[in-house]
Amino acid sequence: MTAQIVPGGQRRLKNRVTLRMTISNSLTMAYRNLLLIRRTPQQLFDVTIQPILFTLMFVFLFGGAISGSVSGYLPIIIPGILAQTALTASMATGVQLREDMDKGVFYRFKSMPIARIAPLTGPLLADIVRYAIATSLTFVMGYLLGFRWASLDGAVVGGVLVVFCSWCISWIFALLGATLKTSQTVQGISASILFPLGFLSGAFVPTSTLPWWLQDFVNVNPLTYIVSATRQLFNQGTIGNDFWLSLIVSIVVVVIFAPLTLRAYLRKT
Repeated sequence: MTAQIVPGGQRRLKNRVTLRMTISNSLTMAYRNLLLIRRTPQQLFDVTIQPILFTLMFVFLFGGAISGSVSGYLPIIIPGILAQTALTASMATGVQLREDMDKGVFYRFKSMPIARIAPLTGPLLADIVRYAIATSLTFVMGYLLGFRWASLDGAVVGGVLVVFCSWCISWIFALLGATLKTSQTVQGISASILFPLGFLSGAFVPTSTLPWWLQDFVNVNPLTYIVSATRQLFNQGTIGNDFWLSLIVSIVVVVIFAPLTLRAYLRKT
């Protein structure tokens, strides 16, 4: 470790950061975030209460109108609720990042001999637990209401797909958190992005029932492919083209937005 004199008479510690150190520091920061969740369980309301409310509300309000019965609607809505809930949970990534930056927490981390990106990547890793909770609760609610998947393997792969895609999309909201000035702004813009993606997709109704001009948007909506892939895994237990398209789109999102987020974060901190 060496010390560098910077303008203003301050001393900045410089480390030769290795990949192993970065991974270790990121996991430590992820564990810190999990401890914070344990102390303030209210942070889990969006991934615990929302899956229950959304499932009950959509199933009993729209099941008869769309599919003729609740049981006929479950194979359509459960994969949609699963993707919608996990995607909503990813929005909290940017909001929490902005709040931590406003509180000056990252400036404390900056003075510590850790990898500079660890305070950013750690919370992103911890959020995987939040997505897994939302996914598990949606599974439980669907099962209690009578939904049965074609195979256990298909259900597990579908759940993992949703968690992975949600984590990839969270980099978009992390970029908003690193660039916008207030957490309220991050939340407002994130919601403006999230709700059109969620509701203008195949998550809640068959896309064939939509007008043609709306189908054009739905068919290019990434969430539509995620929901379709999950629905096929749940109801048929097979992997189709939508599965691979979902993976490709999610990886492309990370390739584009992860460097932008890291650049914005390092510039601010």
